[in-house]
Amino acid sequence: MHHVKATNEVLSNSLKALEDRVNSVIKGKAKVTRLAICTLLARGHLLIEDVPGVGKTTLAFTLAKAINCSFQRIQFTSDMLPSDIIGVSIYNPESREFEFKQGPLFANIVLADEINRTTPKTQSALLEAMNERRVSVERKTYTLPEPFMVIATQNPLEYHGTFPLPESQLDRFMLHLKLGYPALEYEKEVLFERADFEAIEKAGPVIETSEILKMQKEIDNVRIEQSVLDYLMTIITETRNNEKIRLGASTRGAQFLLKIAQASAYYEGRDYITPEDIKETAPYVLGHRIILRRQTSISDAVKVIEEILEKTPVPV
Repeated sequence: MHHVKATNEVLSNSLKALEDRVNSVIKGKAKVTRLAICTLLARGHLLIEDVPGVGKTTLAFTLAKAINCSFQRIQFTSDMLPSDIIGVSIYNPESREFEFKQGPLFANIVLADEINRTTPKTQSALLEAMNERRVSVERKTYTLPEPFMVIATQNPLEYHGTFPLPESQLDRFMLHLKLGYPALEYEKEVLFERADFEAIEKAGPVIETSEILKMQKEIDNVRIEQSVLDYLMTIITETRNNEKIRLGASTRGAQFLLKIAQASAYYEGRDYITPEDIKETAPYVLGHRIILRRQTSISDAVKVIEEILEKTPVPV
């Protein structure tokens, strides 16, 4: 267990540098930046629900370049086929063999833009790949690169011509966030500057990919005391018993909450989870996993999770 402690200084410096880099580009969204980095460290995927034009592409691109990783953006449309994202086998007459041509999914950080604009068939191909971290085409399996993180976006306002993600697919996302409009003082700044992707790329990485992979492994060693684990399970159980909730959190939800709490503790340079790690991340992990009896949006569900957190006693 000592190695988490030993690397603390180096770790906090490189994570701090990563956080600073993203915050310098995405202004005034420190919490979102932090949760996005924790999701990456926890080997999770992120779903951002927001209006277009609040910097989702910039966030994903900046994160990818800061950790020296490849980036792809896929704009989902209603006529998109699974092969458009996964790739396709093409017959090569010279070698007389089929050769696999990789689709845009073969990148470390993939921005899946407006995922609810495409058909369930293409959505499920993407979500299966996210879950399995590999792709099967013509009975052959291809492994996706490491690290691998999908940042998907869905547009909440424009329900015209969209296919909402089924609950079982929403469940594959570790976290669900809203970027929201920038605070007024930041928005005034942003009006005069466009995201300069060339400059972001030129700035170079602040942390090497190998270091991220090492951190992802070390997170598994962050421990949880029995009382804190009981606290986590009380929250999960309460989502299943609460009278406002029709469908509570799944076991995967509990696993993801534990994982993001480990990442959050590690981010703080600790090798153990505190109740605070769970309390701070639970709304983002559980909000999109529960279905209320009367629900109009995920924000309603988040409020119910916050009510549950308020009344669940925190272990000392």
